[in-house]
Amino acid sequence: MFTIASFFFLFGLFAQVNTVQTVYFEFDKYSLKDSQIKALISLVNSIQLSQFEAIQLYGYCDDRGSDYYNDKLSINRVATVQKILLSNGITQNKIFICDGRGRVIIDKDTVKNLEKTRDKNRRVELIFIKNTTYTTFPVNPKVGDLIVLNQITFDMGSSILSFKAKKELDKIFEILKNHKTLRFEIKGHVCCTSNKFTDAIDEETQNRNLSVNRAKNVFNYFRSKGISPYRMTYKGYGNRFPLGKGDEFDRRVEFMITKL
Repeated sequence: MFTIASFFFLFGLFAQVNTVQTVYFEFDKYSLKDSQIKALISLVNSIQLSQFEAIQLYGYCDDRGSDYYNDKLSINRVATVQKILLSNGITQNKIFICDGRGRVIIDKDTVKNLEKTRDKNRRVELIFIKNTTYTTFPVNPKVGDLIVLNQITFDMGSSILSFKAKKELDKIFEILKNHKTLRFEIKGHVCCTSNKFTDAIDEETQNRNLSVNRAKNVFNYFRSKGISPYRMTYKGYGNRFPLGKGDEFDRRVEFMITKL
């Protein structure tokens, strides 16, 4: 059955490949036990989740009952997992597929452990599709692309855009003009802050919202150049996603393509 320990072991592999995580249901039910709900919430809060552009959900049932009944039950199981994800910060556009696949047919005469097999078939599989990360803005972007630009970094404690950062944003502006329906999220980051804080202090405002202000200043710069604010969102992520390249590279903004 689903355990938190196995959950985090598998999640440690996510940075390398697309992967499947499974949650299991009791017989004839589409509600999850509290322990499994807590594990799903832990997944949502994991620091590696931003590396994935999409989540696909597939629901299954064991072999007992009619096709009609199990089709409906498998759909309800998917809906349960989807509701938990959405209520804990996963946006709807991140969940690409929700599919109830009904019962899993088995040959009862050849299965060695029938009940254990049935237990494993009462499940929802979560498939995580890995993001593609770019260091330059792609000419042909797609939903889920994450763009990390080394030229757009900030001084310690500052959210002010440097001349070098503005020159890089001007290049992105020219690309955005050619993709008039493209939408994206601007993601702000900081370095060197204790994990007990959600963000760092902006020396300009003396408020603990530095990563938010970095993203907001990029948003405002694009808006001043003529990019519609309806195409952009911005959000601060504090120090939750270090790149492991040094403090300078963590004082950054990123771009996540959300819609074409």
